[in-house]
Amino acid sequence: MIKDKESPIRSCHFVYIVALVFGTIIQFSDESEFVVDMSKTSLIHVPKDLPPKTKVLDLSQNNISELHLSDISFLSGLRVLRLSHNGIQGLDISIFKFNHDLEYLDLSHNQLQKISCHPITTTLKHLDLSFNDFHALPICKEFGNLTQLNFLGLSATKLQQLDLLPIAHLHLSCILLDLEDYMKENKKESLQILNTKKLHLVFHPNSFFSVQVNISANSLGCLQLTNIKLNDYNCQVLLKFLSGLTGGPTLLNFTLNHMETTWKCLVKVFQFLWPKPVEYLNIYNLTIVESIDEEVFTYYKTTLKALKIEHITNKVFIFSQTALYTVFSEMNILMLTISDTRFIHMLCPQEPSTFKFLNFTQNSFTDSVFQNCDTLARLETLILQKNELKDLFKTSLMTKDMLSLETLDVSWNSLEYDRSNGNCSWVGSIVVLNLSSNALTDSVFRCLPPRIKVLDLHNNRIRSIPKDVTGLETLQELNLASNSLAHLPGCGIFSSLSILIIDYNSVSNPSADFFQSCQKIRSLKAGNNPFQCSCELRDFIQSVGQVSSDVVEGWPESYKCDYPESYKGTPLKDFQVSELSCNTALLIVTIVVPGLVLAVAVTVLCIYLDLPWYLRMVCQWTQTRRRARNVPLEELQRTLQFHAFISYSEHDSAWVKNELIPNLEKEDVRICLHERNFVAGKSIVENIINCIEKSYKSIFVLSPNFVQSEWCHYELYFAHHNLFHEGSNNLILILLEPIPQNTIPDRYHKLRALMAQRTYLEGPKEKSKHGLFWANLRASINIKLMEKAAEIH
Repeated sequence: MIKDKESPIRSCHFVYIVALVFGTIIQFSDESEFVVDMSKTSLIHVPKDLPPKTKVLDLSQNNISELHLSDISFLSGLRVLRLSHNGIQGLDISIFKFNHDLEYLDLSHNQLQKISCHPITTTLKHLDLSFNDFHALPICKEFGNLTQLNFLGLSATKLQQLDLLPIAHLHLSCILLDLEDYMKENKKESLQILNTKKLHLVFHPNSFFSVQVNISANSLGCLQLTNIKLNDYNCQVLLKFLSGLTGGPTLLNFTLNHMETTWKCLVKVFQFLWPKPVEYLNIYNLTIVESIDEEVFTYYKTTLKALKIEHITNKVFIFSQTALYTVFSEMNILMLTISDTRFIHMLCPQEPSTFKFLNFTQNSFTDSVFQNCDTLARLETLILQKNELKDLFKTSLMTKDMLSLETLDVSWNSLEYDRSNGNCSWVGSIVVLNLSSNALTDSVFRCLPPRIKVLDLHNNRIRSIPKDVTGLETLQELNLASNSLAHLPGCGIFSSLSILIIDYNSVSNPSADFFQSCQKIRSLKAGNNPFQCSCELRDFIQSVGQVSSDVVEGWPESYKCDYPESYKGTPLKDFQVSELSCNTALLIVTIVVPGLVLAVAVTVLCIYLDLPWYLRMVCQWTQTRRRARNVPLEELQRTLQFHAFISYSEHDSAWVKNELIPNLEKEDVRICLHERNFVAGKSIVENIINCIEKSYKSIFVLSPNFVQSEWCHYELYFAHHNLFHEGSNNLILILLEPIPQNTIPDRYHKLRALMAQRTYLEGPKEKSKHGLFWANLRASINIKLMEKAAEIH
């Protein structure tokens, strides 16, 4: 989130070399036949079975001692060849004459003492012969034809001024010169280096610096020295050596790597470089020995813009803190980086400082650093990563006089905020604040700069954002990743928010209203949360589909269901749930409406068919049948006492008593009538059922009067049930008078059905037909009597 403001010309790390090698490998990595890596395989010679199409060949870190033309001549498309860290002692350049596409050749860290010069492919861009056993620089005149050469690595134990003359016309990007074995007695030697932008000199790691060769370079822009070991006695030797290299106006970047020195000598090096044209001074892996005492340092007007020191090992345990820190705090430069040093403090400059950029990453600074410091008014960027800061309130006080401060990085500390300490006092100019990887909680939102635009709070202990927070209207970018937030915050208090990072939290049901609340959002990163796949989440998924695919970062691969277990691991885009199960109103309508329709239908049927009446009848009939099952068969047979039970309306009793009964009884037909055979004490319904079951036949005298009688209908209902139960035809219908269909009530649907389906006897009006009527009636009863008599006996 906080950008490094240091110069792009930071050090001579020769990034272009890495780009050349890896760029070539990546270009062919999609086809394995083009890349062959046989490094660290204990080879003693180049394999003979290499694929002819090989373009990248790595044979480094083996035991190969010699090369032959036949080893690689068939690899016509070879572009990269790495043979470093072997035991090669001699080299005939002509073995590469058939490798016309060769661009990268690394023969460093071998035992080469001489090379046989021959024409070589002009496509070569990288040639490394460093860290070998050459006495003189291995320069062939044929190298002058390598017009595309960018990097050249060399070794030598002695130098001559015109050694590099054959390549003087080439415009090299970098020369690496290995002087580890340079002979000390060569005191008057010199070397002229022309047309290279970068020069990297490597000396012996365990010897005090003693090289006195005069090296001059005309257009040098970057100088790097590796393995510099100094004390108070040979310090001047280094300064003299640097005189010829640092005098040119083009040298902007100077790097010292793996440097061991006394504090006194280090200050002298600073003082020597201060008036030089160098703009960027970098020191990596610095070791301070012997003692640290106060040294006089004159801060001349300087072109130096930035000093960067990374990783200091201090072997002096008792020293003056002021002597150490004052040299750095009073520097009149723009940018100062002192990282990975374990300094415990840094002094406030005594005079108004020129510092615009300070980086003290990975030290041991406490909350007391820069307190009440009013001389850093020009400071724009302050980085205090990985220190021992604990109180956010004191951190805010530290900034109150840094009137130009825009960017503050205090990540990877142990910061907390306790409101009881009071309100925070940030300088109003801060727009970028990195508070990540601390111990901050929800209260941090009450201790933020008033004009903050970019805020990084990832990897803290935040559970929620207080709803009453104010003063964050200018916030544009908010990083809350790796906290414990349970909800996706809206933009009510972040009206300008355009970037929100909230992945790796505890968000299970993000609100579907987020995008409506955050109209200015351009990027949302909310993946890798424990999403609960439910109806609420479905609405969020739908809202994601309505925004641009560039807005939701990591979609869909980082958004997966965590609960319920049946959906775990399912991408949110594939999660589906029915509208019915999510819409409560629709669910209620779906259930209630059919229920109401059914209830209405049942009510109508009850009214139309008199269902309660039929239910009561079924209940009565069922109870009587249950009692009948408990009666023994012999007793049940003895209960068949009548030939016929007659059901009629009282309005038709005259015809029944005067005509029907006499005509039947004179033929010895036993008749069951309600007025003489019902048993007192039993209910009417039970008497009806008993009479029907004790009779072979049930005779119904039908007339309009019968239809109007409810008890007659009861008798018909039970007789009809008995018919189906016995499986016999026991009903005899006599139509005394015609009954129009429209006069039969709707609830008497059984009567309607019987009259429509069954044959009935019509009561004759003419006397001439009476005889036939009575004969048919007696015949119906007599036929059944014969069958019943056979069943009984």
